Amino acid sequence: MSEEKLAFAGEFPAASYDEWRGAVDKALKGAPFEKRLVTKLYEGITIQPVYTRTDWPSEGDPSGFPGVMPFTRGGSATGADGWDIGQEHAHPDLKTSNAAILVDLERGATSVVIRFDQAARAGLDADAAAAESLAGQDGVMVYSVACFDKLMDKVLVDLVPVSLEAGAQFLPAAALLSGLWKTRGVAADKAQGAFNADPLGALAATGALPVSVDAALAQMSDLAAYTAKAWPKVTAVAVNTAPYHDAGATEAQDLACSMATGVAYLRAMTAAGMSIDAACRQIVFHYPVGCDFFLTMAKLRAARKMWSRIAESCGASELARVMTIRARSADRMMSRRDPWVNMLRTTVAAFAGGVAGANSVTVLPFDAALGLPDAFSRRIARNSQVVLKEESNLGRVIDPAGGSWYIESLTDQLASVAWGLFQEIEKAGGMAKALADGSVAKQVAASQAEREKNIGKRRDPLTGINEFPNIAEKPVVTDKPNLGALRSAAATGLAGVRKADAAAAVAKAGKGGVAAAAVEAAVAGATLGTLAAALKGEGARCSALPKHRFAETFESLRDAADAYKAKTGNWPRIFLANVGSVAQHTARATFAKNFFEAGGIETLGNNGFADPGSCAKAFKDSGAAVAIICSSDAVYEEQVAKVAPALKAAGAKFLFLAGNPGEKKQAYGDAGVDDFIFLGCDVLGTLRATLARLGVTN
Repeated sequence: MSEEKLAFAGEFPAASYDEWRGAVDKALKGAPFEKRLVTKLYEGITIQPVYTRTDWPSEGDPSGFPGVMPFTRGGSATGADGWDIGQEHAHPDLKTSNAAILVDLERGATSVVIRFDQAARAGLDADAAAAESLAGQDGVMVYSVACFDKLMDKVLVDLVPVSLEAGAQFLPAAALLSGLWKTRGVAADKAQGAFNADPLGALAATGALPVSVDAALAQMSDLAAYTAKAWPKVTAVAVNTAPYHDAGATEAQDLACSMATGVAYLRAMTAAGMSIDAACRQIVFHYPVGCDFFLTMAKLRAARKMWSRIAESCGASELARVMTIRARSADRMMSRRDPWVNMLRTTVAAFAGGVAGANSVTVLPFDAALGLPDAFSRRIARNSQVVLKEESNLGRVIDPAGGSWYIESLTDQLASVAWGLFQEIEKAGGMAKALADGSVAKQVAASQAEREKNIGKRRDPLTGINEFPNIAEKPVVTDKPNLGALRSAAATGLAGVRKADAAAAVAKAGKGGVAAAAVEAAVAGATLGTLAAALKGEGARCSALPKHRFAETFESLRDAADAYKAKTGNWPRIFLANVGSVAQHTARATFAKNFFEAGGIETLGNNGFADPGSCAKAFKDSGAAVAIICSSDAVYEEQVAKVAPALKAAGAKFLFLAGNPGEKKQAYGDAGVDDFIFLGCDVLGTLRATLARLGVTN
């Protein structure tokens, strides 16, 4: 066996940054370096094309080591066991969800997340009159301990962590899960999971709380104190930034809101008598993660760094400063059109979350934006994590980004920007006030507007949406349960379980011990609705943050085009007036096809025309009302003056030309060209106007 060492770079002389920069400037031929090669993020951070040791200090080790302050590189130094694979369940039918839970746990998932339906999140049972339009919507129909027992049939709840998503009704939901553990005889040190009380997050998402903010924080604190004592391996509090992320927040704004919310929760819990260490250990931070894996890795690393400094300032011990993170693939990146691409998006998000040190990762099924997932989409979501963690062994490496000049620099810059935003929220009175006065909503809306503008111009490409659309894609069919039947069954089932007087139990507990009293009432038969009514007070209100997806504007155009096809038999159409040889027109014809089909406008293609007459005849025979001339600049100079008038004479109501005309704009306009499409133009605006001309939209 040869012991010769291969030195792949040995034949090449070392190059300095200045030498590299000189070669780049020469290749750019006068084009500005900053414009062509430097990327500016929405956070205001600039990304350089190359990083060197000068971009990150080699001395002092500012990121530390895994397991020590500031925990940028992770909370453990003893080795990586990987992350928890969490699967969400929101099918309204208890039996169906139970079957899905069992399959997930048998085939790779290691924890379960239960999302309560809209009725439960509003504090209503299925048989309440006000719950008729809410029961079974966007969640599981769990209203009692008996319901929970049926949902978790054959699930070993003393081994499987169970997390809840119940919005503002976190305390009644926690009482039901605690009641399940108690009725099944689960030992205190065996129960695992998270109640995820997040009153400020619920207020941001829905614009309402059933009690005042102060009362909600008091309920959260009471639940945290109860949880720390009764269930030592369970957490009570969540800081979930999904409402801000879904509304359009930058990653820096997302981090800032999480820190401000975390501080508000620490204040509430310590004011209620908990130690700072105990309060810190009750919080789990939930972060949506996207498919920019470098930015996502930097985000989670920056979160740990920021929180450790906050906890340190509050007097927490070093071990209590470690942040617990649940990463979940972001809703806003999921598309309804060409949803198969979501498999790639969520895999990248899972990769980023896992290698960045998230304690738990949840991957959304690829069809999550369309409706309820089926067994196949849940399997893909589950297995994408299993492959990354088990087959690729990503879970065995602690912070592979450590020492990377680029990611270390990006982490530091992101933390710095987010810290400044966090300080602004604190100076203005804290997170609750920022929600009440709309200041956070205003900042997030500005970020969303900028992002929408870039998506509309395709500066932010979305595969299958504003780039490379598949106009003839077959729709993905999702499960549509019979909600009427499920509501009737749920109401019938509730008739025999409402035995305990929740109001009396809660009133007897007074200000302290409310959570414990609610649990005992749930064990005795109180339902979620009766518990919610007993805990209800004077509610809090603010403007709810809107929920956006990146693809929504283009998908609305596709929806309008599909409706037009259903009515007329055809999609709206545009004729490709390809002039010259295939080699001359293919590039711009392909560009035009992708451009217009992103709006649901079918492009009628051909192999090109050698003369204006044949082009005009083919256009007239096509039945289209709009055309676009496609060819090379050289052909344009010679043929536009002939082809454009011929097309207009043949009945073209509107005529495009593919390419930026520059100084030829006036001449081409005089020939009959009405508009131009090119890289950087307003794609969304052009498509909207074209659909209106074709009678698709008003």
